[in-house]
Amino acid sequence: MKNKNPFFLKQKNIYLSDIFKILGKKNIKKRIKISNISDLISASENDISFINNLKYLDILKKSKAKYIISNKIHFDKIKDFCSPIIVNNVLKSVYAVANLFYPDSLKDAVDYNVSYPNKKNFKKVKFGHNVLLGKNVKIGNNTIIGHNSIIESNVIIGSNCIIGNNVIIKNSILGRNVRVLDGAVIGKKGFGFFPEKIKNTRYPHIGMVIIDDNVEIGCNNTIDRGSLSNTIIGKNTFIDNQVHVAHNVIIGSNCIITGQVGFAGSSTIGNRVSIGGQAGISGHLKIGNNVQIGGGSGVVKNIPDNSKVMGYPAKDIRKFLKDNK
Repeated sequence: MKNKNPFFLKQKNIYLSDIFKILGKKNIKKRIKISNISDLISASENDISFINNLKYLDILKKSKAKYIISNKIHFDKIKDFCSPIIVNNVLKSVYAVANLFYPDSLKDAVDYNVSYPNKKNFKKVKFGHNVLLGKNVKIGNNTIIGHNSIIESNVIIGSNCIIGNNVIIKNSILGRNVRVLDGAVIGKKGFGFFPEKIKNTRYPHIGMVIIDDNVEIGCNNTIDRGSLSNTIIGKNTFIDNQVHVAHNVIIGSNCIITGQVGFAGSSTIGNRVSIGGQAGISGHLKIGNNVQIGGGSGVVKNIPDNSKVMGYPAKDIRKFLKDNK
């Protein structure tokens, strides 16, 4: 699926010296152009990235990014694989650099470019009442958009999709045969900020939401767009009502997510995973393939392939049943 981000306008001609300046570092004379700020996996050799936890060291070793924002305690572990830029607060520094590249990324306001669709441009699309479309929206043939739904600028929706009533879609790309049920909000910014004494500083979200073919998104779901990377829902995954998917979460193919499940940011869910109602998945975890998670469970650590877990904290289901006889 196409994954080039059409939603945020990046500033051109950003140099390493500009980045050093906003980070309060000693300036460098050599003009090294930096293309973008990216996560470690998707970064190119001309991008800048960051590492704030050594659990991502193996990813850093494979990353193409040369310049990495990090802190002093990680310097010795990473210096052989990149050119570290040492700062006191990694996340605040990433915020400053992201804001340098994308100065409008914090404006998660209403899209005032929306208007009623010109149906001549969408001859094979069926619209309900009071539907609004932004600029450059693309909708595939035989797609249905329900009453009072808003599709903001540059969103792409594939063919044979059904978008329900009162749905808001922004900063997102949807594949074919996707169903989004009533009241869902897809592509809003994630819950990212720095808590401080005087005020909370919001974190930029320049990623998007990518929903693959044959996915169903239940009523009143909220799916946040990514911060630096993307939030992704894999092919043929079905998500029940009132589920929250936080920024940078990746859910694999053929998963079944039942009602009121919550995913914290940056967790990766494998293929063919089933999760029972009201379970919670903590952030930055890896859930393997073919995993079954019982309803009401609290997952606080990685789960290997082919596991069945339940409880809080979630543990092997046989142990859970034995402990709760």
